[in-house]
Amino acid sequence: MRKDGAADREKSRLRALRSFWVLDEAAPPAFDCVVQAASALCGTPIALVSLVDEGRLYFMARAGLDVTQVPSSNSLCNYAVQLPEGMLEVPDASADLRFADSPLVTGPPGIRFYAGAPLVMSDNETIGTLCVIDRSPRELTESQRVGLLALAEITVQLLESRRRELTLASALQQFDRG
Repeated sequence: MRKDGAADREKSRLRALRSFWVLDEAAPPAFDCVVQAASALCGTPIALVSLVDEGRLYFMARAGLDVTQVPSSNSLCNYAVQLPEGMLEVPDASADLRFADSPLVTGPPGIRFYAGAPLVMSDNETIGTLCVIDRSPRELTESQRVGLLALAEITVQLLESRRRELTLASALQQFDRG
């Protein structure tokens, strides 16, 4: 019974993710501003708006990383989306048993430090993270944590605004046809 409940929750989460119409689409410039601000705030070379889809992480916006997606197996973001009331901070992923064998830690980009603030939407579904990554072990300061959580909330507001705009545009198209 627990597995069915978990499967139902995952289906609901994926439905919510798809409702934003952002997978494999070019991100509006505001999202690039968010990741640049997160990278600068936290002093990390990499910052991402990472959406957790079935079997992959899709990087909707990114600073310091060229790839647009990676397999989600054993990813740090998968763990972060399970913490909707907080943030996952991993000072040294190579020393953390959950992640030490991850290809993202053992190979490129060589993740050592990770902090991910979950993107919890108004329907309480967590669709991804705003995360910062470094190739050296470290920790965030309290003000950096507060700032990263605030930027994650801004990201949520941007996503929900985008969904409202697209829903309205679709409704107007239907109205024009009828």
